[in-house]
Amino acid sequence: MKKILFITSTRLGDGVLSTGALAHLIGLYPDAEITVACGPLVAGLFSDAPRVVRVIAMKKEPLAAHWVKLWRVAIRTPWDIVVDLRNSLMTRLVFARKKYIWNGAAPRKHKVSQIASVIGAFPPPAPRLWFSDDTIRKAAALVPEAGSRPVLAIGPAANWPAKTWPAENFIALIERLTAEDGILPRARVAVFAAPGEEQTAYTVLNAVPPDRRIDVIAKAEPVVAAAAIARCKLYIGNDSGLMHCAAAAGVPTLGLFGPSWPELYRPWGDHCAYVSTPENFDRLTSYPGYDPGTAPCLMTSLTVDKACDAATGLWKNR
Repeated sequence: MKKILFITSTRLGDGVLSTGALAHLIGLYPDAEITVACGPLVAGLFSDAPRVVRVIAMKKEPLAAHWVKLWRVAIRTPWDIVVDLRNSLMTRLVFARKKYIWNGAAPRKHKVSQIASVIGAFPPPAPRLWFSDDTIRKAAALVPEAGSRPVLAIGPAANWPAKTWPAENFIALIERLTAEDGILPRARVAVFAAPGEEQTAYTVLNAVPPDRRIDVIAKAEPVVAAAAIARCKLYIGNDSGLMHCAAAAGVPTLGLFGPSWPELYRPWGDHCAYVSTPENFDRLTSYPGYDPGTAPCLMTSLTVDKACDAATGLWKNR
């Protein structure tokens, strides 16, 4: 029985994008015992994966103490395979028959392809998610069945304002898509957001008619939110971890991009698409004093018309 250590991200989006590599290893070694080391935010994404016997949630600590703690755990096991997508020193200090280590010098290709190249997987394995019965039950409570009425999922926030499409644009887009002549007439609308993103998200949710609102704003851990998105017919949102959750859950997903890199982080899969501002990242951010943490919205040039056309095209070609 092979023992595999899989070290992945602390961030939600990158954690989701690494799940395809984990699924690839599970397929290659169906009798393996797999330990996953990751950030606390994404730990739940891996807990229900087949063959995963332990998830080590590493909270960042001063002086890289979290890596020392992981080393103290990992050094006790003679690993057959170590996959390190963090390029950590710790990996060099544990024994393994094979090591696959992110070298930090990846070419400009999609993150899924970059991760696949670390473990030599081709074609790149698509991200995927695993949901326990308990997770599915919690998701069903958040997004309940309502006869034949579909649910449009919206992710109107992001981890920094510069890449957050204006709330009024999301509102206008929802009105078009759920109008009587839209692609999802009178659909219910589920708005998703993480803690700290409530203000933007509630602005969008409160513009939806009360009988069609579904509030999933800061209501669940990421794996439950992902399972709730899986109950929806279409997801539209900014470049964020929730966007990648939607794509990995198999939901038709439209990503909205501005000052970020769709060639690296567009939602992955034939069931996905993206639409972006006319200006690329360099043009949007090439002004004196640009700081991603304090920059205002840089997504205003992405029109509602363009997003609506992209959503309609994705829906018709799903």
